[in-house]
Amino acid sequence: MEQSNPTVKPAFDVCVLLPCYNNQAGLRTSVESVSYYPGKLSMVIVDDGSKSPVKVEALVGAGGFPFSVYVVRLEKNSGITEALNTGLRWIEANLTVRYIARLDAGDVCKEDRFYRQVEFLEQNPQVGLLGSWCVFQNPSTGFHYTYTTPTQHGAILSEMHSRNVFIHPTVMFRTELVPLVGLYPTDFPHVEDYALFFKMLHQTKGAILDKTLVTCEINSKGISISNRKAQLKGRQRVISEFGVNAFQKLVGKSKVYLLRLLPYQVILLIKNKLSSGKV
Repeated sequence: MEQSNPTVKPAFDVCVLLPCYNNQAGLRTSVESVSYYPGKLSMVIVDDGSKSPVKVEALVGAGGFPFSVYVVRLEKNSGITEALNTGLRWIEANLTVRYIARLDAGDVCKEDRFYRQVEFLEQNPQVGLLGSWCVFQNPSTGFHYTYTTPTQHGAILSEMHSRNVFIHPTVMFRTELVPLVGLYPTDFPHVEDYALFFKMLHQTKGAILDKTLVTCEINSKGISISNRKAQLKGRQRVISEFGVNAFQKLVGKSKVYLLRLLPYQVILLIKNKLSSGKV
């Protein structure tokens, strides 16, 4: 595993945690979409054992970027949970940051994403976990839909009893939450983010910006789609473990069970029609 260990930890407003496995083209697209005040943002890329190792020089090119990029390499593919936890541990050991943000290779940030999210967290100290609306898009076919959610803590907590309101690549959270709730749980495969965010909501308030600040790539070979059945079963476990309202837990698990019965393409079609206002 490649890493540095500076004597004095560099300090940043935000650190973007970005895992990557054999998707350097998507990674470069994502890195190039990041914008924030020069010198105030850092990025930790966890190379999860890619066949061709990720190199900072290949990403930034001759022009460079106005932020610091670090690559942490795992010698073998260890899965998304281990990659994310490796990144969190590296950040804690090597950097001083107020906020940790997420992004996945292939996803694209709006230019004002990090400005808006940091500003909101600065103005709302009671909120520790922040997401945004987003657009899911298949870059090959052009198929897309907008993912919207409740925006206030009470409604978010209620909705979490049936789905993960926080789309992972849109999230930013306060670094101080990590010692309180721990790393991504390793006993909730495919829904480690859902479990972590539910745990965070037991310690802090959550919020969602009603702006589409990220375009998330729909990849038929991606983790979420290829493991959909296991993911839905995992969602039911998360609801059972972290839900706080017995009735909402029952309703939420029933909704997830119904989703398990529907083909994924049907779900996508419904989402597309709902987001376009056709139904």
